[in-house]
Amino acid sequence: MNRPTDFKRSPCPVANTLDLIGDKWTLLVVRDLLLGKRTYGELLDSPERIPTNLLADRLKRLEQAGLIESAAYQDRPVRYAYTLTPKGAALGDVLQAFVRWGKEHIPGTRALREPAKPQAPARPAAKPATRRATTR
Repeated sequence: MNRPTDFKRSPCPVANTLDLIGDKWTLLVVRDLLLGKRTYGELLDSPERIPTNLLADRLKRLEQAGLIESAAYQDRPVRYAYTLTPKGAALGDVLQAFVRWGKEHIPGTRALREPAKPQAPARPAAKPATRRATTR
């Protein structure tokens, strides 16, 4: 376990959790693994379109932190399947809190597994009043 001198900024659990998973992409990768995605290609196919170099970096960081494990499922070329460890799966509670908060406070958001709410049909726009050319 970490000793206080191993912390980047302080022993604060919020600061240390953010140091591990607080960037723009990491929790989205965890979300996708929780939703059943397993391969690099499946993770790349997420709606947020993570760049390939960032996905490779996040997968490496998550594995080093003990949040995911990889196992080769193909030899030539070597391809890996990724799964969450119990430590990584425990982030599901954190993500559920984000979902609840976002749905309550950010209009129009929804969980990815929820169907989009049907929108009311758009009303035709009123035609602008036209001015008749008058001749004198």
